[in-house]
Amino acid sequence: MISNGFLRAHQCVGLAPGAQLIVTGAVHGNETAGTRGIRRVLAEIDGGEVEIVRGRVTFVPVCNPLAYNHVRRMGERNLNRRLQPSATPQDYEDRVAGALCPLLAAHEVLLDLHSFRSPGRPFVMRGPADNRGALEPFAFEAAEARLAMHAGPNRVVEGWMSAYAAGVARRRSRALTPGAVHEDPSYGVGTTEYMRAQGGYGITLECGQHDDPRAPDVAYTAIRQTLALLGLAELPLAPPAAPFECLALSEVVDRHAEGDRFVKAWTSFDPLAAGELIAVRADGSEVHAAQAGYIVFPDVSALPGHEWFYLAQASSRPL
Repeated sequence: MISNGFLRAHQCVGLAPGAQLIVTGAVHGNETAGTRGIRRVLAEIDGGEVEIVRGRVTFVPVCNPLAYNHVRRMGERNLNRRLQPSATPQDYEDRVAGALCPLLAAHEVLLDLHSFRSPGRPFVMRGPADNRGALEPFAFEAAEARLAMHAGPNRVVEGWMSAYAAGVARRRSRALTPGAVHEDPSYGVGTTEYMRAQGGYGITLECGQHDDPRAPDVAYTAIRQTLALLGLAELPLAPPAAPFECLALSEVVDRHAEGDRFVKAWTSFDPLAAGELIAVRADGSEVHAAQAGYIVFPDVSALPGHEWFYLAQASSRPL
């Protein structure tokens, strides 16, 4: 068992200058594809098959030891929401953030490795276009796109923070739970959002379904590709997995009551026709797709007042 009292980070420093990369796994404790991919690369480094010749790379195989040891998504709360240091930590994930956030801020690039509950193919989540706005200012769109292109999957999703912020505004207007943390836009800040806020860039790689035996290979390949792309190790760089399917999250729909239910067992990226029935509320009202697109991250166990599913459409921003 991994100790709940500290994070274990493995760092390799090349003898020539180069990029500063951090690779993270098990931000959610039941998402172990990244952990296994990281450990496989670490074994290759220890065995001399991979040599870090430039820059610096830090591997954190298990970011949430408490959740990992219990094989569940969270310890006491979702580490990938409201990720920020706190002078007065209130829970286990706050204490983890106190150790993890300085590690992220000390690097330039993040590869964050996750998996998902439903069957489906791997995909990458990227950040916004370059902008100077208040929500998520950013200046590394091109570098982040290049990283997304070489990670392996050919499905790329964007729009997390803007969709989440719009959901927060709707939550506030409904005023079901005034002052709740999930009514704060900063609750949408996870690892990659924090990295961008510190002047870096990064992607989230969803490696596949939690128990898919191929998911650790997806993580392993992405790590090696990233090391090659950034020049940290002299490894062959495979070409991008074109053609790419680029999607944008457009809306988050919350669950309002325990009786809210889906009309079928949706999985992420199931297509939706305009007007298609998605769910029925406890009060009998129906939730339909306003336009053609896809359902993303449907969560049958969502708590009332929290995000239930997202809607996505084709993105107008190619890689």
